[in-house]
Amino acid sequence: MRRSAVLVDLAGQYSDRHCYRQTVGVQGVMARLGIHRNFLMEFAGLEKQVQKRVFEVFEKFAAATHAGLHLEKLTHQRDPRLRTIRITDFWRGVVLKSDQGDGYLLLKVLPHDKANHWAANHRASVNAASQGIEIRDDVALERATTELWAVSRQDSTRLFPETAYPDKVLRSLGVDPEIIPIVRLIPDEAHLEALHRVLPEQQFDVLLGLASGMSPDAVDREVVQVYAAAARDVTERQADPLDAAMAHARGRVALVSGTEELREILERPFDAWRVFLHPSQYRIAHQDSYRGPAQVTGGPGTGKTVVALHRAWHLARRLPADAPDGSILLTTYTRALAAELERSLALLIPDERLRAKITVINVDALAYDIVRGTQGGRPIKVVSDHKELKARWARIARRLDLDFAEVFLDQEWRHVILAQDVRTPEGYLKVARHGRGTALPPIRRLQVWRAVEAFQQQLDRSGERTFLQICAEATSRLAEQAERPFRHVIVDEAQDLHPAQWRFLRALVAEGHDDLFIAGDAHQRIYGNKVSLRSLGISITGRSQRLRINYRTTHEILDWSSSLLTGTSVDSSDDESLAGYRSTLHGHRPTFAPHPSKAEEITAAVARIAEWMASGVAPEDIGVAVRFIQLGRDVATALERAGLPTHVLGNSAPGPGVRIATMHRMKGLEFRCVAVLGVSEGTVPMRAAITPVDVDPQQHQEDIATELSLLFVACTRAREDLLVSCHGAPSSFLAPVANDGKGATQ
Repeated sequence: MRRSAVLVDLAGQYSDRHCYRQTVGVQGVMARLGIHRNFLMEFAGLEKQVQKRVFEVFEKFAAATHAGLHLEKLTHQRDPRLRTIRITDFWRGVVLKSDQGDGYLLLKVLPHDKANHWAANHRASVNAASQGIEIRDDVALERATTELWAVSRQDSTRLFPETAYPDKVLRSLGVDPEIIPIVRLIPDEAHLEALHRVLPEQQFDVLLGLASGMSPDAVDREVVQVYAAAARDVTERQADPLDAAMAHARGRVALVSGTEELREILERPFDAWRVFLHPSQYRIAHQDSYRGPAQVTGGPGTGKTVVALHRAWHLARRLPADAPDGSILLTTYTRALAAELERSLALLIPDERLRAKITVINVDALAYDIVRGTQGGRPIKVVSDHKELKARWARIARRLDLDFAEVFLDQEWRHVILAQDVRTPEGYLKVARHGRGTALPPIRRLQVWRAVEAFQQQLDRSGERTFLQICAEATSRLAEQAERPFRHVIVDEAQDLHPAQWRFLRALVAEGHDDLFIAGDAHQRIYGNKVSLRSLGISITGRSQRLRINYRTTHEILDWSSSLLTGTSVDSSDDESLAGYRSTLHGHRPTFAPHPSKAEEITAAVARIAEWMASGVAPEDIGVAVRFIQLGRDVATALERAGLPTHVLGNSAPGPGVRIATMHRMKGLEFRCVAVLGVSEGTVPMRAAITPVDVDPQQHQEDIATELSLLFVACTRAREDLLVSCHGAPSSFLAPVANDGKGATQ
């Protein structure tokens, strides 16, 4: 099911002074300039000099000093309210001007002839259900109608027959009476999808919901009422109908109240776009209160992190005046992701006093700080190198003459013993081993326990602990305290957290309203941790919602990447599915490029990156993902030899240049263009990451699924263009997309 069109919401984007209630009502300032969300994405692709001129022209609108500017009418246009305005000799803006007041909506900036053509063919209208502004392409609708008539003469199938969907029902859902005759001609969902760019966004949402099997009542509840709820947030009726329609179009239109706000938006359109909310996201993030733990799930680019950020902001504003700093925890599983959350939070909340109410730190670092604080501040010696840990298990197995593979012992310890907090051999004999494919009778379990005891004793003698042990110890320390450290805990990228980390998170906040807010996606699980929240005392029944619209990645990239997962299942207690997961953005088809050698692959990648930069993409908006960092360093060397700046992502703050990192490190990041390199057999999936089938057949399959998810995550970092390449034999993961026409092949 596809819930609604991609919309942009400025309300609550940066601070209270940008909230619609203050922009329009509370301070008595009438919003005169609106910016359509489609324009923001296109603006980012304009040359810097053109961007500067756009600001210079439209700051006059934001400052209400535009009276002398000439808005040109066109002859033979569909909507006389659409005007063009000169940006440069070559570029023109397209503006919708109110015919009864002084409101303006900036829609496009295009080359002169294209701007005139666009303005002549389009028309603005108001959706009957939401009262929000809609833009439609009348000429394209007429052309589509002619084509559908031709199809209907050969095919009597109808996707929306009047017997199933009477005109009255379609009108109640906001479908325009002028469009209903076109709707009656649509034979199947493929033809409906082809009308995506032609139909007004909300009306397309409604039709797609019906086509996917939703009942009219469900579409009304999950699409129409979401828009209607956004409209109810408007606190004053506007004398200017365009002002009112823009105000009702929460998500599609950013209302600008002054030149400073206009500058903030245009100086960083991608950053601004990332913290915009669609009405369905707004409903989740700004719900007054949840009666316990709440969860939002969704595929890559659906805005889960944005919702988590807004939830933190919403809760911070509702804290009592005497609440201490750091009352809210915003957390995730790695330091890099926590740093990105902190950067995004600074965009969302410029008020430092309000932002101080929110602590941003990754789970392991917080557990470390708590345990260290209980032992007088003495540092803790942490062992986290997985190769070293497996080597220790191998030595213990040899010393105890046990015929267990080191990988089996390591996984048994992490996925069974630590996961279920087993502390005695008696407990281990009784515990269920869900997810493990090798049966262990009692005698074999006792043998495993001997190895576990030896392993833990070795750690104790050297004064070492793993992060999972530290989380378990921190949980025990918190249980001894009467007060909990936080009033609210918000968790991002939740799918990769271990049960020991979840018990720690549960212990950080008292049970009650708005205690835990969880954002995650099982399809992006890249560390193999499978968790039943209910078994850990975290019940989200009735408080879990799923986002299905990708706001970041084009339809072409999403379709290509999702095809990688064809035939795979995701182990999730929430029955998550990619069904209905889609994007409304369109762009280039991904390119798959096989090469005979690594040198040839790198040379081709450098050439492609140079093309992206020549087309105006900033180096920092280009990402290179690799499975092994050595390949990334080789690519960095080649780029630098070509005179292209690079930065290999690590623990230090990113410098200028093309971002290069492992697929794991790319998690949570996004770029306009991405090259995923070295996707060769034996590398992806990485042999060392796969449990041999004879050791544990079930774990073998789960490891393969984890590696596939890792590739899926890497590919979906791209917003506009994606290159996937290999040298030697391509990865078996690429079989569904290498030769089926889903992407261009070099």
